[in-house]
Amino acid sequence: MGKITIAQDKCKGCLLCIGFCPKGLIVIDEKLNKRGVKPVKFSRQSGIPPKAGKEDNECLGCSMCALICPDCCIEVYK
Repeated sequence: MGKITIAQDKCKGCLLCIGFCPKGLIVIDEKLNKRGVKPVKFSRQSGIPPKAGKEDNECLGCSMCALICPDCCIEVYK
């Protein structure tokens, strides 16, 4: 089981990480960050269910989100 942290004030809202998360655990936040965009957040922390058809909301720790992030906003912990 993994955990991710997202530096929301650095996030530019490109949403690349959302498409690369195999569990669908990254979603768009409703609040704006300092850049004036809606950043992403780790949905397990906020209680939002994963994408439809997914079995559970456990992060795999695969680091795909961190690797694809162009601004290095995501850190993955295993």
